[in-house]
Amino acid sequence: MRVLTFLAALSLGATSALAAEEPSGCDKFKWPIERERAALTAPDRAKLVSGSEQAALPPSAITLTLVAPGDAKLPTPPERAPKESTFAGFASFKAAPKAGLYTVSLSAGAWVDVVQDGHLLKPVAFSGATDCDGIRKTMKYEFAAQPFVLQVSGAKDNAVSIAILPAQ
Repeated sequence: MRVLTFLAALSLGATSALAAEEPSGCDKFKWPIERERAALTAPDRAKLVSGSEQAALPPSAITLTLVAPGDAKLPTPPERAPKESTFAGFASFKAAPKAGLYTVSLSAGAWVDVVQDGHLLKPVAFSGATDCDGIRKTMKYEFAAQPFVLQVSGAKDNAVSIAILPAQ
């Protein structure tokens, strides 16, 4: 019994240590996030349901409604399998963006897959922090001038705000 108590305490301590290592506060992002944060908190965000097809890249942020992973019908299996009791969704952008570096920023924690030409794009940079109102993570992707699909999975809430903006 003492061994189990010790192992439980050790496990709890390790979990707390890992959480403590995660950056906290808006000043902990690796690059300036003011523009992305403003877009993610703007009142005029377009509201999209999962599976929406958009003619072009939105000029500002969107709020994507998410559903249970089994109901999301993601076009490409996510790179990271979603946990139970989470939400998922996607939006397709049919008009090709101008080729270049873009930030994809989320208001809450979730897994993001960007699919272009049938391939998962790998982010070229990632930054995230807790305790920053309006933004949780931001990634930089090199987009080709082709349509793409943005998939979100593993979200704790049934909606997430997303900003896809040319990197500055």
